[in-house]
Order: sequence, then structure tokens, then C-alpha cells
Amino acid sequence: MTRGLEAGIIISIISPLIGIFLVLKRYSLIADTLAHVSLAGVAIGLFLGVNPILTALITAVLASLGIERLRSSRKVYGESALALFLSGSLALAIVILSLARGFNANLFNYLFGSIVTVTSNDIYTISILSVTVIFILAFFYKELVYVTFDEEAARVSGVPVRLVNTVLIILTALTVGLAIPIVGVLLIAALIVIPVIAALQLRRSFLKTILYAEAISLISVISGIFVSFYINLSTGGTIVLIMIAIFVVIFAIKRS
Repeated sequence: MTRGLEAGIIISIISPLIGIFLVLKRYSLIADTLAHVSLAGVAIGLFLGVNPILTALITAVLASLGIERLRSSRKVYGESALALFLSGSLALAIVILSLARGFNANLFNYLFGSIVTVTSNDIYTISILSVTVIFILAFFYKELVYVTFDEEAARVSGVPVRLVNTVLIILTALTVGLAIPIVGVLLIAALIVIPVIAALQLRRSFLKTILYAEAISLISVISGIFVSFYINLSTGGTIVLIMIAIFVVIFAIKRS
């Protein structure tokens, strides 16, 4: 429970930091695509008998580089590149799982999240990589903001747009891989996107939107972990439902 809570707090902090740029760039689907790629990584890890989180991280990062290369080449539309990797990775995961004689309890935990799957080594890995993600985001903050709001103007101004986009997609891949133990492969995109969408309904400045998204993410993850633990529910599903409930409340208040 303690390890799951620690991991959840860390993930809930870094997810909106990545999600704000993805949502504003209208590139939210990348999180879902990399989640499916991570599923293939989890399947590889379970099949080979190694840490599935490690293989998920590796496959997600490699796929993110491939997606960005295809997108920047302009030979394949961005949405088409995402669809290619999403369907391909899902097919690969199914084939590997069929070789490993299908689904089991461990895979179910990775699909939907379970705080009991979080180990001490996972905490160390999540902590180190999360600090790395935050440091890189801070280093490229101005460039990321510029590229997010006006990519063409940023390119004309001499901003290394391709490098900035590559950095963002790699950080997204790392965040997706790290979130697997908490919300599971199938619900990672919600953790990255929904708090940001809810915060955007408040129509505040960019920095205030990030702070509101952080607050929504933290509240949802912490309360979701406690509720799921004491009522014996799926951790990931509970967290996402709480996020959606918060979004609905904010949307209703702002509309009225």
C-alpha cells in the first residue's frame, strides 16, 4: 500500500506536465498509442521472464523515436503513424501472449493496474526517471511552450523544433512506462490527458492550468488508491473514474 501510494504520487505529478503539451498540440492519441506499445513490452517481459516495466520502457522509447521519425518525414501523416504503431504493437502483444499460453493474473495487473505489483525496485526506478523527466522539461520549457502554441513560428525563429518534439515524445514514452503499475496499460492515456482537459475548463493562464491539473491528478490518484485498496476495486479504474467525475463537475459548473 505504501509503495503503491508513493509511486502514485510521483506519477500523478509528472503526468500532467507531459499531458499539457500533448493536449494543446492536439497530440493526445500518442499516449494511447505508446500505452499499446508498452503492452507489447510487457508481453515481451513476461515471455522472457524479465522485469516487464523495463521492457515496456524500452519498447515505448524506441517506438516514440520511430513515430516521430515517420511524422517528421512528412511521408506518413501523424495520425497514420500512430495508427500503424498502435495496431502493430497490439498485434505483436497478442502473438507473444499466445506463445506464452495467453493471459494470466500478472498480465491482468499490468493491464488495469494494481498497487500490489509495485516493488521497492520499481519505486527507485520511478523516482530516478521522474526526476530526469522533470529536469528535462524544465530545461526545454520555453522551447516546448513556443513549439506547442506555434510550431511554424518557432521553426522560423530558429528553435530546433524536431529536437523539441523528439524530447517531448520520449518523455511521454517514459511517463507511460512508469505509470503502468498504477493505472495499467489500458488506462495510462487517461492519467496523462484527463486532468489537463479538466483544468483547461477553468480557462486560466498556462501556468495556473498546470497547477490545477496537478491538483486534480494528485487528488484523483491518492483518493483512488485508498478507495480501491479498502473496497477491493481495480486501482486504475477507480482513479480514472474519479478523474472523470471531477471533470464532469468542473464542466457542469463552468457551463452553468
